[in-house]
Amino acid sequence: MTAGKRIALSSDHAAIPLRQAIAAHIAAQGWVAVDIGPTTPESTHYPEHGAAAARLVASGDCHMGIILCGTGQGIMMAANKVKGIRCGVCADTFSARMIRQHNDANMLSIGARVVGEGLALDIVDAFLNAQFEGARHATRVEMIKALEE
Repeated sequence: MTAGKRIALSSDHAAIPLRQAIAAHIAAQGWVAVDIGPTTPESTHYPEHGAAAARLVASGDCHMGIILCGTGQGIMMAANKVKGIRCGVCADTFSARMIRQHNDANMLSIGARVVGEGLALDIVDAFLNAQFEGARHATRVEMIKALEE
């Protein structure tokens, strides 16, 4: 059940409209969208926004996170620098489902200049509805975690 689970949302200036569409979409499904901005179109720095959302997830304040920039790549790189974060950039639903099922990803990154709104919402749904499979994948996730030490 999704009720009450908090999802951190952030982006740079390039992805504000898509981030807001995602916030409304997940809220309609019962998630709590913790949208930390930005809200104005002035140029911003994606590393700050990716790290801020990642800190909310790493602290446990938010269950998962969704971040966006033009390509999704830069903001994902910044988020992955925060200990405890496993974020993947996805432009298709298969990858979004697999990063949850096999990698226990706790954040999703999307490129607002790469995918349109309809596909982005499908990617979000695939990510949020997938569950970590554990088993052999748990060993690999533990290996990823060990790299942070």
